Amino acid sequence: MHHGDGVQAAFYDDPRVLTISLHQHPATLFPGTGYARELGAGDAYGTSVNLPLPPGTTDEHWLRAFHAVVPSLLRAFRPQVLVTQCGVDTHRDDPLAHLGLTVDGHRAIYQALRELAVEHGGRWLAVGGGGYQLRRVVPRSWTHLLATALDRDIPVKTELPGEWAQRLGVPDMTDGGGTGYQRWSGGGGDPVDMAVLGTRRAVFPLFGLDPDDPRD
Repeated sequence: MHHGDGVQAAFYDDPRVLTISLHQHPATLFPGTGYARELGAGDAYGTSVNLPLPPGTTDEHWLRAFHAVVPSLLRAFRPQVLVTQCGVDTHRDDPLAHLGLTVDGHRAIYQALRELAVEHGGRWLAVGGGGYQLRRVVPRSWTHLLATALDRDIPVKTELPGEWAQRLGVPDMTDGGGTGYQRWSGGGGDPVDMAVLGTRRAVFPLFGLDPDDPRD
């Protein structure tokens, strides 16, 4: 679901694979790819989906964008397996990227991916990706990922063992992030909502979906 430039390039002309990427806007981050207009080539036109988000995008906004684009496209494409690259460089403390998510947001994303995998046959291959805050973020976020994939979700208030809490510099499995979100309702002036609309208008008609109707 979340992929880098190399993944898009690998499947850019393969109509069997639908790639969907939520990422920081390419105008603000190397390598400068991933605009909504990058849709695939040849018979695969429409199967490369990019949702570029503004720097600072929070858990709630990321989740709204995800749910406004991904579930509808998956139902139209009907995948046999979900392969998700779960990079955690979206975290607000990541030293390279500039998004604003927390480990709580990551946990909510993993749970949403699991629900979508179940809806589409139960086959889910989850792999890692970027993430460069190696103490506070990567161990906790990917622990949440493994727990979610195993249906052994970890409550966010779970305290870390004393030695690990000292090593990581955090006491438990939460950043106190908010994961409640308002569903996308068709646009507005919010930069994230505008990004959602841009991606929906670029891609949704190719799948017989109405980009301006939040029910699609």
